[in-house]
Amino acid sequence: MPLAAANYLHRAMAGLHLDRTEKTPEVDFEPEAGLFRLEGTSIHENAERFYRELINHVETYVRHPAARTRIQISLDYFNSSTSKYLLDLLKLLDEIHASGKGEVELEWHYTVDDLDMKEAGEDYDALLEMPVRLVSDPLP
Repeated sequence: MPLAAANYLHRAMAGLHLDRTEKTPEVDFEPEAGLFRLEGTSIHENAERFYRELINHVETYVRHPAARTRIQISLDYFNSSTSKYLLDLLKLLDEIHASGKGEVELEWHYTVDDLDMKEAGEDYDALLEMPVRLVSDPLP
């Protein structure tokens, strides 16, 4: 691989961490470890602006994924525009599973009494080929 391409790949495969805000989730993306985690609330008025950077990272990751990719999503609430971008992200990661490039699993966390978030996880399970594990977390 030419040096310029190797440097680009290294920069592109760098991890991403975004702190949680009142309207956006905490994001941890560790490509070398094959870990993608979202936690918190996602009600950004401009979901495209927030999720575009994540999608760009994932698009690069999908070309050279880890042997095993774990996606952990633990959202308290998300709005309808988030659901579209979240599905876009998950479908990109689902390509790894569908192509046989690696193992991919989604852990969808929800609080034991939050039936809406449980149902959202079930909906994503129906839309994706990768295994989806629904994880019921105790009340805080």
